[in-house]
Amino acid sequence: MINITKTSSDRIDITIKGEIAADDMRDGLDSLIAQSEGITQGKMLYTITGFAFPTFGAFGVEFVRLPKLFGLLSKFDRCAVISDTPWLRTAAEVEGAMFPNLDIKSFPPTHRDAAEAWLEGRDSPEDEDTDPTDNMPV
Repeated sequence: MINITKTSSDRIDITIKGEIAADDMRDGLDSLIAQSEGITQGKMLYTITGFAFPTFGAFGVEFVRLPKLFGLLSKFDRCAVISDTPWLRTAAEVEGAMFPNLDIKSFPPTHRDAAEAWLEGRDSPEDEDTDPTDNMPV
């Protein structure tokens, strides 16, 4: 399941749960592209729980939309990723290093308030308690 919600004029929240099939991917990406219209200096909150690899058909749908998805990169400045899967949090931060104009930071689900604060540019007391091994692959 993919759920896309535009929570403000400059913010998109994306929730991903479980396995993603081709129809889920198509609907989710089309919704993301449509709801990102007009956003500048945007923020994105990804919440990924119960991750399962997308189906082969879902990868095909994503591949077809890559040009539009790369176009979205210029619309967003910050992306917080909340996931219960440590290696996904690590992968998100590695991906963030590849896109110089997009700052990506990941958080475990227990640090949702810290993710929200970081996304809005505020400090959070939870930031000080973050265990550096939270994002280590298992």
